[in-house]
Amino acid sequence: MIKIGLISDTHGFLDEKVFRYFDPCDEIWHAGDMGSSALMDQLEDFRPVKAVFGNIDDKALQVRYPEHLQFQCQQIKVWITHIGGYPPRYTPNMKKQLQEDPPDLFICGHSHILRIMRDPKLDNLLYMNPGAAGRHGFHKMRTLIRFDIDKTIKNVQVIELGKRA
Repeated sequence: MIKIGLISDTHGFLDEKVFRYFDPCDEIWHAGDMGSSALMDQLEDFRPVKAVFGNIDDKALQVRYPEHLQFQCQQIKVWITHIGGYPPRYTPNMKKQLQEDPPDLFICGHSHILRIMRDPKLDNLLYMNPGAAGRHGFHKMRTLIRFDIDKTIKNVQVIELGKRA
């Protein structure tokens, strides 16, 4: 079993509480709009990180991380990207790719809207967007997701870090 800490849209701000909430995690996955290399250095010094760049990330982060990340984790096929839409309103390019080869778990950031939902039209794909953990944006509450993978996705927890302001 592997425990995952999922974060997105930090926009250069990393709340110290992230380290407490992600302490039991084996890996941290960041769904883009990191905002700074220093922030990612802090996360990588703490736990192994898988990440994708977002639309606000500079060239240094775009070189360091891919736009799309696809991999297997405990027999779960995972796809992380920053901008991909959500079920059933995927971006046109993502919709086509997801229909051709759907993952078990599709993770996006960008919207700053926390969502966890199934897409019954795509092999019951599980969609996750952890919302936004940073202070920039329209969201009211800063959020994270923590979950376990052990051949299935289980023990999903939504964590509120506090108000954006």
